[in-house]
Amino acid sequence: MPRILITGANSFIGTNFIKNSKFKEIDEVSLYDISPGKIDFSNYDVVIHLSAIVHKSKQIPKSEYFAINRDLACRVAENARKVGVRQFIFLSTIKVYGELENGSEPWKEDSVCRPVDAYGRSKFEAEKAIQLLENKEFIVSIIRTPIVYGPGVKANMLQLIKMVEKFPLLPFAGVNNNRHFTYVENLVGFIDRIVETELSGTFLVMDDNSISTTRLVNYLAAGLNRKTRLFKLPEFIVRAGCFLCSNSFNSLFGSFLLDNSKTKEILKYSPPYATEEGITKMISSYLTQKNINPLK
Repeated sequence: MPRILITGANSFIGTNFIKNSKFKEIDEVSLYDISPGKIDFSNYDVVIHLSAIVHKSKQIPKSEYFAINRDLACRVAENARKVGVRQFIFLSTIKVYGELENGSEPWKEDSVCRPVDAYGRSKFEAEKAIQLLENKEFIVSIIRTPIVYGPGVKANMLQLIKMVEKFPLLPFAGVNNNRHFTYVENLVGFIDRIVETELSGTFLVMDDNSISTTRLVNYLAAGLNRKTRLFKLPEFIVRAGCFLCSNSFNSLFGSFLLDNSKTKEILKYSPPYATEEGITKMISSYLTQKNINPLK
């Protein structure tokens, strides 16, 4: 049974991995509390690196993305390799691909990457630098994933849940986009399989079925038992929003087509949960926590 260390204590993904993984010898460490050089990696066979700057409520310097997402990740990998850690799993993002153009083919594991923001560029540079460390004794596994959701979710998905809960009228009717998400227990299953097989390479991890924003909002409303009415924004407003506020509007009205058939074939693994099931479990957990902590 491999001994696993997660860098990124009390994180959303890490907490769910500890709870749902088939492996039980799992520890976690916060890189805010201890530097990579002071961690005793010799006790572990696998390191899963989750620490990163992903969502920030305020503007931060681009240099900080590279300092944390690239440089710190590389120092962790280097220190892990020095003491004989067998496998290093780096959680990356589909943001390394860049922005999907109309009519483009779905992104795959080997698609050309053209990241457009500091987050995507820092993650992609980290991928390349860590892969250079790989040898016969040090396996590097890169996981690219779209938005991960599930019990305890934060950031954009949590904000959307609260929006659906609060407002009875929302501008998401007839949004015919296609976006993939990753239910956190599906992600855990993929990570387990990568650890189990000790495979190196780049893996694209997501739910099998894509979903439109309209369907997503309807699923959330049903889970929250809210009677939400949707209306359609005029096309010129959507286009203007995508131009002026590209990140927020594209995430709600744009498509992000992906194809991970190669990952599933190599790992001989398919995610057990459909997106609708994952959303149901996420909302159930959200409501439970809200009842426990009514002020949240």
